[in-house]
Amino acid sequence: MAKRNKPRGISNQAGMMEQLQKVQQQIEAAQGQLADETVTASVGGGAIKITMTGDQHCTAVEIDPEMLKDADAEMMQDLVLSAINAALEQSRQLQADKLGPLTGAMTGLPF
Repeated sequence: MAKRNKPRGISNQAGMMEQLQKVQQQIEAAQGQLADETVTASVGGGAIKITMTGDQHCTAVEIDPEMLKDADAEMMQDLVLSAINAALEQSRQLQADKLGPLTGAMTGLPF
């Protein structure tokens, strides 16, 4: 009786699944690290600072008390908005730096 070999496709699929699981574990680990890492954006010469985690949760807002003495509400709103957007951009860049190589590895896999 002749030996039956597994079709090549099955072997390739198993290897591909193993690769996907490994990449998924690496992505989950990187996402966990992002939750622990922070970025801080500062605007107005340091008058307002926003600290945000790598998974985009705001953890601190600092306003220089001197800024409150003479600032009008509209200027403060603009500065806070600018600081939040800068912190978000830094957080997104941190995500791209951490996750980009991992998600890029998936583009070479045939689906």
